[in-house]
Amino acid sequence: MKKYLQADLAKPILAIETSGSICGTAVYFTPQKFFSVNIQLKNIHAEQIFNSIDFVLKSAGIKPDELSAVAVSSGPGSFTGLRIGMSAAKGFAFGAGLPIIAVPTFDALALQISSVLPENSVFSIANKVNADEIYYAKFQIKSNNFIFVDELQIVHSKNLSEKVKDSIVFGNAAGDKPSAPAPEFAARWAEKNKEKITFEYDYLEPDYLKNFIIKEMKK
Repeated sequence: MKKYLQADLAKPILAIETSGSICGTAVYFTPQKFFSVNIQLKNIHAEQIFNSIDFVLKSAGIKPDELSAVAVSSGPGSFTGLRIGMSAAKGFAFGAGLPIIAVPTFDALALQISSVLPENSVFSIANKVNADEIYYAKFQIKSNNFIFVDELQIVHSKNLSEKVKDSIVFGNAAGDKPSAPAPEFAARWAEKNKEKITFEYDYLEPDYLKNFIIKEMKK
């Protein structure tokens, strides 16, 4: 069982977001002050994640021991990307003696979307799992935040149009609209949910929502 801490996040947060095609990192102070970098290049996460962490730390002019915690996007999303991000977060946090906050990817993206849409807007996030399945959730904006209308689930692509009816749709199943949060919004979610902070890294795993199945190649 994970043990959570009562935490003071007055110091900046390092955020890591690798749930999709973008490798994103940020040093977050406040909604008005943050340093972020996003690299969009196929299969670049493992190669660039620590370079981007180093870049945002230097840009912010701080050292690892001046951070309060590491926030990492925990999924659902790309299986490989989530594993890379979680491993990087654990390695960095362990070396710096910092706790981690695992950030639900759809929650952080919903927080980002709710910062730009008007009150009472209803929106859906729909990201592809594979050719036939979609990660899906529906939200409504209330008091500059969001509530779930439909909980996060996997739906068949043929049922998506009915699910997202009467809502604004975001995610890669809807075209080029954002499918993952900017890293500063992962940090902002962590700041709002500081009770989730933990030093027990061994219990932290990505939330794939769907079992990872290795397919045997036919000879």
